[in-house]
Amino acid sequence: MLSGNMLNGSVTRNILRSSELLKYILETSAYPQEHEQLKQLREITVQKYPSIWDYMMNVPVDEAQFISILLKIMNAKKTLEVGVFTGYSLLATALALPHDGKITAIDVNRDAYEIGLPFIQKAGVEHKIDFIHSDALSVLNNLIHDEQKESFDYAFVDADKEEYIKYHELLLKLVKKGGIIAYDNTLWLGSVAMSEEDVKEEIIRKRRKPVIEFNSFIANDSRLESIILSVGDGVTLCRRV
Repeated sequence: MLSGNMLNGSVTRNILRSSELLKYILETSAYPQEHEQLKQLREITVQKYPSIWDYMMNVPVDEAQFISILLKIMNAKKTLEVGVFTGYSLLATALALPHDGKITAIDVNRDAYEIGLPFIQKAGVEHKIDFIHSDALSVLNNLIHDEQKESFDYAFVDADKEEYIKYHELLLKLVKKGGIIAYDNTLWLGSVAMSEEDVKEEIIRKRRKPVIEFNSFIANDSRLESIILSVGDGVTLCRRV
């Protein structure tokens, strides 16, 4: 049976099967460097969304810190976020961007975003965020029509797995050459390497096939360089060439 790991009473979305190793990583590296507003947002998300599957819609702490370092290495200033939930990865991104950085953040769930908004405001980064309450495909198409092609340094996708390939085709038009597109959950709790009969939870089985199809699609896409990283629940980085 697949499940998230429990540490200190909260669920963390991570493919590591050793809770001791995961605890070591989080307590040695991730938690000590976690921004106070990120910590508070993580804690309130667990309170508001006690279901493991709801809570797991936010990225884990170590993944957010990886993204933060990546953005700083890239000197990214203009980014996209497809799928926001309560905004943990969004806040991590906003903190990593320079003062004049801008994020276009898209989600159909405004209520979840507003749970995280006070922490974004306390962190002093609300001015960097343009939250759009809408479905992502419509917004991405509008950005293309608004002549924002090849203008984004980075995009992060943590949304409907069934739509990943559609998002990808649009994002390739919006992200500049040399830019990065990151897709979350591409190891889907390790189920991508399991036989279907070994996957017991319906919610995992339902999305396993689209994730496998997406991974194969990306691996054969000559328009980019890509790698699946075993951080969090699997993150695929795509560099547009």
